[in-house]
Amino acid sequence: MWRYQTIRPTTNQASLIIYTYLYDAVKKMTSTLTTQWHSLSFAAFILHEIMDNPQEDETPQSRLKQVGMMSVLYIMNQAHQALTISNIVEITKLTRMGVTETIEPLVKRGILTETFVKNSMGRGKARQFEIAPEIFEKLRSFQAR
Repeated sequence: MWRYQTIRPTTNQASLIIYTYLYDAVKKMTSTLTTQWHSLSFAAFILHEIMDNPQEDETPQSRLKQVGMMSVLYIMNQAHQALTISNIVEITKLTRMGVTETIEPLVKRGILTETFVKNSMGRGKARQFEIAPEIFEKLRSFQAR
């Protein structure tokens, strides 16, 4: 593997500046590629988990909606947005019932975990979801191969 340290200039200031810009550019590029790789891995894994493991009384349309919902939830998760019904409704423009009907099978499958937190007004309970940590653990084990 190419090592950046082996080409680092030691005396020429202009060369050092060029090296620094090159190093930063390569570092950004590899970071972007890593992010894209994680997104593709997640999408492929979720597609496999949902489409290849149909639940009883589940239609192909329902499974496809689940895959789409997981794409939205992954992006929200990466943006550090709370995965609450209200936030999901706001982003997807689906009804609360439409979101709930799509989320329930994902919880049943174990792809999402559900907790109850205080709602945004500080009163009552709100359902908050999280992508199950086991999903990311499985992805890490595939990526390590």
